[in-house]
Amino acid sequence: MKIIISEIPDDGLDIEINETLVFDVGHFPVQAQLKIKKVGTEIVVNGNILTAAELQCSRCLKDFKSTFSFPFEAIFHPIAQLKEEEKHELKVEELDMGFYAKDELDLFDVIKEQIMLNLPMKALCNKFCKGICLRCGADLNAGDCSCSEKDIDPRLVTLKKFLNKET
Repeated sequence: MKIIISEIPDDGLDIEINETLVFDVGHFPVQAQLKIKKVGTEIVVNGNILTAAELQCSRCLKDFKSTFSFPFEAIFHPIAQLKEEEKHELKVEELDMGFYAKDELDLFDVIKEQIMLNLPMKALCNKFCKGICLRCGADLNAGDCSCSEKDIDPRLVTLKKFLNKET
């Protein structure tokens, strides 16, 4: 969904989006309420995004669905401003800044970027997930495995001799 910058009214633009967006990793149903304001040449986009994603748990490797809701704010400048400066040191307050070209801003690109930034780096099916056994691969959430906890890493067996001498 592209917004023509010159057509944004002075009091701003309220947009509701209810679409399924296609990513490289899958399809995401998205509900978003956005407020778009024009301040000089800057475009300020803020709102709230609600989406659901099918993720894989980093501990037990099971697929699970999770919903995410998050607010965001992003500021966009014309790309021509970037070309005027040769070098520019990025400040903390400029981390949520983007650029637009040819008097248009693609809202789907903005939403996709925000979703990717807000997905968890280490997805967990639940915070108490025990994961899988490192030896046999059994799901520890389903119960204990039959592996002996006394198995010692073969690289450390020679150190065990020192422990036996002291005790």
